[in-house]
Parts: sequence; structure tokens; C-alpha cells
Amino acid sequence: QLQLVESGGGLVQAGGSLRLSCSASGRAFSTYSMGWFRQAVGKEREFVAAISSSGTITYYSDSVKGRFTISRENAKNTVYLQMNNPKLEDTAVYYCAARQYWGGAGDMSNYDNMDYRGKGTLVTVSS
Repeated sequence: QLQLVESGGGLVQAGGSLRLSCSASGRAFSTYSMGWFRQAVGKEREFVAAISSSGTITYYSDSVKGRFTISRENAKNTVYLQMNNPKLEDTAVYYCAARQYWGGAGDMSNYDNMDYRGKGTLVTVSS
């Protein structure tokens, strides 16, 4: 069992920066691949980024590639999402999720495939 709690959300200006954190409690966090997803009001949930258990493989959606960075610290049971140069359209509730293995980019980009999910943190980007 893995419990995930996101933090770091809030109001950020477009062009600024914000770092989200996802803290995990439970056993063997270092064996899980992790992902970030988001859902804006009136829109479907979408994939943002994923990272393998060791941190050596990362994958991003085209909409955030080059602006967001996913990373992890297994010693702290934490995964991060560094959001640089956010845009108005990045406003959403951000969720972290865990999967017991890395099934490839397509597998990790499907929220329904995740084994554990957090409750989300709201990010609002202002102009």
C-alpha cells in the first residue's frame, strides 16, 4: 500500500516558477514508477510527466516538454514537478500517481493504469 500526498500548489504568475512535491508513505517507494497528471475545469484528466523507479527514464507530454521537469529523491520518498515558465493553460489540479513497474511511455501516460493516486493540489497560473 502506498499513500501519496501532493503539496506546493498555489498561485503563480505566468513566466514564473513553482515546484510541486508528492510525498509517499508506505513500503518500497523506490520500486515504483511515478507520474504526474492534471485536470483543468471542464476538461479531461491528462498526462504531464513520468519517471522510472531509478529516475533514469523520464517522459513528458508535448505541452510541457522543455518547461517542466520531473525528478525524485528515493531517500525522501518524494517525487517533484518543477514548473518553469508556466502558462495560463497550465492551470489545473495536479495529481501524482504510482505504478509498480515501468510499462513504457504509453503505459505510464494512462491514469487508469496507475496503482495508487493522490488527491491533487491546485495550481493557478495568473497573467
